[in-house]
Amino acid sequence: MSGADPRVRAVLKLAPVIPVFTPEDIDDAVQVAQALFNGGLPVIEVTLRTPAAMAAIEAMVQAVPEAVIGAGTVLTAAQMEQLKHAGGRFAVSPGATDRLYAAARDTDMAFLPGVATSSELMRGLEQGLDTFKFFPAVQAGGAAMLSAWNGPFGEVRFCPTGGISAQTARQFLHLPNVLCVGGSWLTTRERVQARDWAGIEQLAREAATLAG
Repeated sequence: MSGADPRVRAVLKLAPVIPVFTPEDIDDAVQVAQALFNGGLPVIEVTLRTPAAMAAIEAMVQAVPEAVIGAGTVLTAAQMEQLKHAGGRFAVSPGATDRLYAAARDTDMAFLPGVATSSELMRGLEQGLDTFKFFPAVQAGGAAMLSAWNGPFGEVRFCPTGGISAQTARQFLHLPNVLCVGGSWLTTRERVQARDWAGIEQLAREAATLAG
């Protein structure tokens, strides 16, 4: 694990919650980035699940350069390249393949691969990584699974994502092997469509204190 990328843990330590945001509109995405950053959450994961996603990342990077914008749902080497050109700082995947691990190395992109089993985790360790996304966190065993993993994989750190809410985040954040959690509760479609930027900023302020 000595060859692990230190940039990954550095990003995950910036705040207790990484908002997971799926953009539908580029202008709205910029507003969301500003609200989250102003609320104290500097790291934002933009999922590549809509046609606007990559352009939204580029616009968010330009509008809020102090924020650390990355992409989630990265599935291919081509997306890794596109993310690099858009100015994204990190890539997150729901799982990982040898090809995706290689693409992260080739593009020099900080990479947080998803794992849900011990075998997937060991495969990532063989690739030289020591920090992973636990996904889907609640469905794959929740805080109890991460607590159990802390025994055989004591040096590994995680960002659990999937099914986590403001009410359940602390049960993960209190674990010694969890650096932060990912959550979509801050940027729900309803709140974004209502353009409730003040509400999103307030949720960010509350989320920023969850590790306390």
